[in-house]
Amino acid sequence: MKTRTIDVAGVKMGGGNPLFLIAGPCVIESYEHCLETARQLKRIAAEAQFPLIFKSSFDKANRTSADSFRGVGMLEGLKILAAIKKELQVPILTDVHEPNQCELVAETADILQIPAFLCRQTDLLVAAGRTGHCVNVKKGQFLAPGDMRNVIEKLRATDNEDIMLTERGTSFGYHYLVNDMRALPAMRRLGFPVVFDATHSVQMPGGMGTASGGERQYIPALARAAVAAGVDGVFLEVHPTPEKALSDGATQLHIRNLPPLLKVLRAIEAAVRTAVEEEEFDSGLRTPGMTGTFTNLPKTS
Repeated sequence: MKTRTIDVAGVKMGGGNPLFLIAGPCVIESYEHCLETARQLKRIAAEAQFPLIFKSSFDKANRTSADSFRGVGMLEGLKILAAIKKELQVPILTDVHEPNQCELVAETADILQIPAFLCRQTDLLVAAGRTGHCVNVKKGQFLAPGDMRNVIEKLRATDNEDIMLTERGTSFGYHYLVNDMRALPAMRRLGFPVVFDATHSVQMPGGMGTASGGERQYIPALARAAVAAGVDGVFLEVHPTPEKALSDGATQLHIRNLPPLLKVLRAIEAAVRTAVEEEEFDSGLRTPGMTGTFTNLPKTS
């Protein structure tokens, strides 16, 4: 089946359009570092014929330790992202953590992203939806795929239909995430574009005691499997020197490894795209429906 088509600054996502790429460093480390990474990503994506959305966070509010680097802050981060957007002419995606951030962030970002741990926060979803911008919601590590129906309905209640869902693994504790590829077609059947985050999916939350670990070597394998399962887009945190990254270094892809991976992903997409679009499922089972509606949503400032 085809998902809804969303057009963000000329990048068409879902609806049978070509696989797109969301990529960038986990967190903004500096203007110079972010700009140079974005330049390289734009060149690599263009050569591989991948529509690119540049991603980086101005704040990582859910770091394992209070002493970990969180970012440059919202105001400085938005200045940096605005400068990159103007110079390179690429759409921008960044996280929001609180309802009162959404309106200001929407002045710069083309896509507002809801972090996985916050995906059920109604006030945050409503504030993001009311900006009218595309909203990308990462599925919580604690949710079943069908539970994202409720997230979608909260956003649709704001008259916003530009919604994407991102899978990033499921947690069963013990510092590991498990990736169930059935989640990808299950969420696509909700009708909106689905993205696979291949980098956070190899994370080992809290695995280093005061920081999260990760198994970077499995990023390509998971990305290949997700494209074979029929996702609409791929999310990759990419860094020129992951071993020196200030956040999530263990799970960021080295930028030199991106070109060969994109080449393989495009080949897999070509092999499976028609079959994925034409698949019809009639197992006799249905995703449980909602037990309520979200018509009386709270007002946000």
